[in-house]
Amino acid sequence: MELSDAALLVTAGLAAGTVNAVAGGGSLITFPAMIAVGLPPVPANVSNSVAVFPGYVASVAGSRTDLPRGRALWALLPTTVVGTIVGCLLLLGTPARAFELVVPFLVLGATAVLAFQDPLRRLVGHPAELGPRRRTVTVQAMVAVGAVYGGYFGAALGVMLVAGLALVLDATLARVSAVKNLLSATVGLTTLVVFALFGPVNWAAVAVVAPATLVGGYVGARLVRRLPPVVLKTLIVAFGTAIGLYLLWRAVR
Repeated sequence: MELSDAALLVTAGLAAGTVNAVAGGGSLITFPAMIAVGLPPVPANVSNSVAVFPGYVASVAGSRTDLPRGRALWALLPTTVVGTIVGCLLLLGTPARAFELVVPFLVLGATAVLAFQDPLRRLVGHPAELGPRRRTVTVQAMVAVGAVYGGYFGAALGVMLVAGLALVLDATLARVSAVKNLLSATVGLTTLVVFALFGPVNWAAVAVVAPATLVGGYVGARLVRRLPPVVLKTLIVAFGTAIGLYLLWRAVR
C-alpha cells in the first residue's frame, strides 16, 4: 500500500468514527476512500463494515454514562444480531441493484421521521402513552429493520436507528444516541464475524482504517454529550438528508 493511500484511509477513518458517533453515515467516507485506493466495490463494502467496528466500540465507551439501566436494553441485542446476520446474507447472496434503489428512500424517510418527530408523535401517540407490550414490540421491530439494513450496507445506520428509537422511546436525544451506539456496535461485531468467515475482507485496509475510527468514535461520542438537543437533532437531520440525496444520485446515475 502506498503511503498516500494509507494517509487517505487514516484521515477517512478519523472522520468516519466521529461522524458515526454524532449522527451516523461515516461509511460514506471510508467506503469511497477504499474504492479510491483500488479495492473493488464488494471487497470495499465488506472491508469497510469490518473496519468501522472499533469506532462503534469507542462510541459506546464515550457515551456509556447515558445508557439506560435495566433488562429492556439488553433484550434488544439478540434481535440486533439476528437482523444483522440476515442483512449480511442478503449482501453476500443476492444482487445489490434493487436494494441500492431502495436504500436512499429508507435513509431520507428515516431523516424525515426524526425531523418531524413531534408532529408524528401527536399522530401515533407519545411513547409514555403506549402500553408496555406495544412499546416493546414497536422498539424490537424498529431495531430489527435497522439491523437488517446495517448488515446489508450500513451507511446512515445511525440516522435510521436514532429516528426510529426517538419516535418510540421516552428519552433524551443524548440517551437515544447512546442506545444507538450500543446497537451499532452489536451490528458491527456481527458483521465482523460473518464477513471474516465468509466475506472478501482486505485486511491491510482494515488494519489502517480501524484504529483511526477508534479515536474518532470516542471523540464524537464525547462531543454528543456537550451538544444541545436542538443542535444534535439538526446535525443528524442534515447528515441524513445529505447522505440520502448522495445515495439517490449514485443509484440513478
